[in-house]
Amino acid sequence: MPEKALAPAESGSPWPTGHRFADRTRAKHAAVHALLAAGHSRRSIQRQLGMTYRTVQRLADAARPEDLFQGQWQNRQTKLDDFKPYLHERWAEGCTNAWNLCQEIKTHGYTGGYGAVRAYLQPFRTSPAAPAARPPSPRTVAGWILTHPDTLPESEHLKLKSVLTGCPELDALAGYVRAFGKMLTQLQGDQLPQWIKAVRTDDLPSLHTFVNGLERDLAAVTAGVTLPWNSGVVEGHVNRIK
Repeated sequence: MPEKALAPAESGSPWPTGHRFADRTRAKHAAVHALLAAGHSRRSIQRQLGMTYRTVQRLADAARPEDLFQGQWQNRQTKLDDFKPYLHERWAEGCTNAWNLCQEIKTHGYTGGYGAVRAYLQPFRTSPAAPAARPPSPRTVAGWILTHPDTLPESEHLKLKSVLTGCPELDALAGYVRAFGKMLTQLQGDQLPQWIKAVRTDDLPSLHTFVNGLERDLAAVTAGVTLPWNSGVVEGHVNRIK
C-alpha cells in the first residue's frame, strides 16, 4: 500500500511521535495561532473553537505546542514501545515501507494501528540517522539469554534478536548457553566434552572461567547432566531448616 504524505515532524519534541494526545494538542495550537494571526481576539477564538477561555490562553501563550507537553503523558508507554528495536533493525536493513513494517510487527504481537508506526518512522526519513533506541542493560540481556526461548515473551525475543545481530560474540555466547541448557534439561551429558571443545575453539573469554570449573571435576559434572537423580529435594529441606 503506498504511503500518504506526512506533515514534517517537530524536531526535538519530548513526546512520543504519533501520540494521539500530542497530535491533538498540536492541531489545537495551530488553529488558535492561525486565528490570532488573522486578528481574532481570544474571546472570539473561544467561541469559534468551543474551548474554555483558559485553554485558549494556554495555547495562545505557548510559542510551540511542545511547551505544553508536560506531566505523566510525556513518558507514557505506547503499544509500539516493545517493537521499536525491531523497527530500527529492519530500517537499518533497508526496509523503509511503514505499511510492510507494521504488518511484520503485527505477526509478532503488535496490536496498535498503522498510523503510530508511520508517525514513528517519519523522523527516520528527514534526519541523517534514525533516532537511537535506549539499549537494554547487561543484566536485562543476560536474563533474556538465560530464559528458555519458548518462554521468552515475543517482545523481548525481538529485542534480544536486535542485540545479538549487532554483536557476533554475544550471539555465539547465547548459542552455547542454550546448548548447555538443553544438555541439562534433556540429560545429554555425553555431549559435554564436545561442547567444551567448541567453546575453546571459538575462544569466548566470557566462558573460560566456567569451562575451567567444569574441567576440574569433569566426571562429576558429566554424571550430573546425565543421571536422572539429584539432591534437589534434600537441599530444599535444608534451606527450609535454615
